[in-house]
Amino acid sequence: MASQNSVMAYNDQVLVEEKSLTRILVLNRPKQLNALSYPMISRLLDLFVAYEADPNVKLIILKGNGRAFCAGGDVAAVVHDIRKANWKSGAQFFTKEFTLNYVIATYTKPQVSILNGIVMGGGNGVSMHGRFRVATETSVFAMPETALGLFPDIGASYFLSRLPGFFGEYVGLTGARLDGAEMLACGLATHFVPATKLSLLEEALYKVDSSDSNIISAIIDCYSQQPYLKDQSAYKRLDVIDRCFSRKTVEDILSALERESMGKADDWINNTIQSLKKASPTSLKISLRSIREGRIQGVGQCLTREFRMVCHFMEGKLSKDFFEGCRAILLDKDRNPKWEPARLELISEGMVEQFFSRMDDEEWDDLKLPSRSNFVLPRHAIAKL
Repeated sequence: MASQNSVMAYNDQVLVEEKSLTRILVLNRPKQLNALSYPMISRLLDLFVAYEADPNVKLIILKGNGRAFCAGGDVAAVVHDIRKANWKSGAQFFTKEFTLNYVIATYTKPQVSILNGIVMGGGNGVSMHGRFRVATETSVFAMPETALGLFPDIGASYFLSRLPGFFGEYVGLTGARLDGAEMLACGLATHFVPATKLSLLEEALYKVDSSDSNIISAIIDCYSQQPYLKDQSAYKRLDVIDRCFSRKTVEDILSALERESMGKADDWINNTIQSLKKASPTSLKISLRSIREGRIQGVGQCLTREFRMVCHFMEGKLSKDFFEGCRAILLDKDRNPKWEPARLELISEGMVEQFFSRMDDEEWDDLKLPSRSNFVLPRHAIAKL
């Protein structure tokens, strides 16, 4: 029965529409805000691989059914699998997910992701690495992993580290939510299209008979507009963000923020400080180092390193914060995680270093990403390597 259920999930949780030379992939778990299950990730990977080799496919559109694009990976299911079997069953999920992220990042055909509604965690993994990312006035971006006792994974250390200034450190450490206008301003989105015009945009894209990115960009431009960046936008605080989040350690970042807040009532700075103080101290230290390393690494190196890191979290020997975060936020929902260690100063450089090392397990291996040498990669994909 389980195998029949998984076959049904594989087919039902990602719907496929064919329009001429365009393929529309629809994430279809609306009640779960399209959280990525293992069958969804498997199907997406199979489809992307098949379409790359198919000369009758020129363009892929990825979107979500309902009020979310994708709220992330189905972390609760991963935790359930680990508790039922062992941590390696959780690692299988990330092997498949990170492979999908890499294929999307180095894809030879354009992908247009329609980021209407929530786009968080793993939802960013299937969209941010693609060529075109269309935000709307309903878009809400976040990488909230530090509040869950994890770190921004899915190749986020690659794309967050390439945002202007130290905005990536700010977004990755605090889990800050960005709207569509902010996504466009910082480069997470390539275009902003009002939600009412999405159906017209899609109709226009169905007629495309080319994989030329310039042609597709020009079509999206016809429906795009320049949104208004709200006065209290974090992106308008880039000077403060750069002064504080450029610091060497998480402790230094917090001290810099506290100095900025002295003698003034600044809600944004106070909320930023509170976000950092609520997050897992271990997660914060590991996330900062990960984003810093990501600046000088290609997307494949980032994913390979993040896979090592995520396996350490799944195994639970170095830290149990991921399981505690999932308990407090997703399962019991008391929103009161007990982090261990509970304070930043209790986490040494040596402890952080261990998360970046190979697993001490003979049956474990580093992530093996597929070779892309058979394909003529477009310039933007080559730049990521």
